[in-house]
Amino acid sequence: MTQSLTLQSCAVLGDGAQIPILGFGTYELESKDAYNAVTWALESGYRHIDSAEWYENERGCGKAILDFCRSHDVPRSSVFYTTKLKYNDGYEGVTRSIQKSLNECGLGYIDLYLIHGPIGGKTARLESWRAICEAHKSGKLKNIGISTFGIKHLQEILDFCSERSLPLPSVHQIDLHPFQVRSAIVEFSKRHGIAWAPLVRGLRFKHPSIVNLSQKHDKDPAQILLRYSLQKGYVAIPKSSSQARIASNTQIFDFELSDKEIQDLDNLDEVLVTDWDPTDCD
Repeated sequence: MTQSLTLQSCAVLGDGAQIPILGFGTYELESKDAYNAVTWALESGYRHIDSAEWYENERGCGKAILDFCRSHDVPRSSVFYTTKLKYNDGYEGVTRSIQKSLNECGLGYIDLYLIHGPIGGKTARLESWRAICEAHKSGKLKNIGISTFGIKHLQEILDFCSERSLPLPSVHQIDLHPFQVRSAIVEFSKRHGIAWAPLVRGLRFKHPSIVNLSQKHDKDPAQILLRYSLQKGYVAIPKSSSQARIASNTQIFDFELSDKEIQDLDNLDEVLVTDWDPTDCD
């Protein structure tokens, strides 16, 4: 990664589709707050919005995207929209959930749809994937993937896809940062062409190494962690309800961390879990 990265830069997925490298997350934002935050994000230049059925804000996110596109005379296709399945509750249940998410966001199609987690057991996960693949085939879902899967869950999906000639996941969204590098999962996914979309949390902003880098580069801790994610080749998805912070998180394209600084950050790994972590569940 180099300073040539911009807010408009995209990563290329396995099938050639493009995903903006900086997204805006809406976790814990109620629908009205999500509408305001997504509007601010789009006005700040983000073109990748991340929601989920679980967040109960798909309607607010979708409306903000549509209103922005209308008011700025830009096509809906200029904004990459992600949402996620809440429950692995069987083929029919997942099919209904997909349609519900489509109806809620009102965007006509979903750019990226993820299984939100591996909870429910192997059969439930594979039935979810089968339903998602059908919706993908119909064009309702442009890209499909998984979230917070462990290696055994990933292997199950890969084997299932091979047996049934189904498309592979193109994205794995999971909590990744210097204090939780998940090297084994990352390397496994890279071997199979699965891109990464980590969620950046703020639990170690006062760590001496982060503070030192902030002072050296004249950037705040969030900007250091975001830049780290981009230089690792990840798609970063910060979240905030603050208009100032939303804008500030885009100011990460005018500096670069050295290879040594990246390695030093990797060495901070302490297997820190900042939210739920079902990667070892059955």
